[in-house]
Amino acid sequence: MTREILIACEQRMKKQVEFFQGEVAAIRAGRANPALVNDIPVDYYGTSTPINQLATVTVPEPRLLVIQPWDKNAIKDVERAIMTSDLGIMPNNDGTVIRLAIPQLTEERRRSLVAMARKKAEENRVAIRNLRRDANDQVKKAEKDGDISEDEARRYLAEVQTLTNTYIERIDHVMDDKEKEIMEV
Repeated sequence: MTREILIACEQRMKKQVEFFQGEVAAIRAGRANPALVNDIPVDYYGTSTPINQLATVTVPEPRLLVIQPWDKNAIKDVERAIMTSDLGIMPNNDGTVIRLAIPQLTEERRRSLVAMARKKAEENRVAIRNLRRDANDQVKKAEKDGDISEDEARRYLAEVQTLTNTYIERIDHVMDDKEKEIMEV
């Protein structure tokens, strides 16, 4: 029973770290990354569809994204979606592909992006702590119900804390890497 609690807790914490990695990958760091445009919705024949489901997104150069829609008729829709998004980059359409030149970031913009990434990191740390609290509550309930002894409960609570520390460290590591990437000139 309590082993399942630990396994479920670890799986949920792992998913939270993966979610955070996806969140920070979408933060523009002055370097081209397909995650910048993956979730931009395109009005494609009346349906809101993400760009990555309509086109191939490649990075031929460090500061260039090339978007090649599979349906040539969708190129104007993709271009319009990029212009209306909060990406802040003007697309260059040559009729078959859309090129996005990623501009150099100013120092002020870099600092604001780092602050935004730190805020997301803290939100995810809080989410992991909430998962810890849920697991602790389940262990304490099992002890109260007489399913496990007090010593076992103490051991499981220590294991939950170890898991929490591990996954918070992973979030911190992802955050440190992203901060280095953003501040790199």
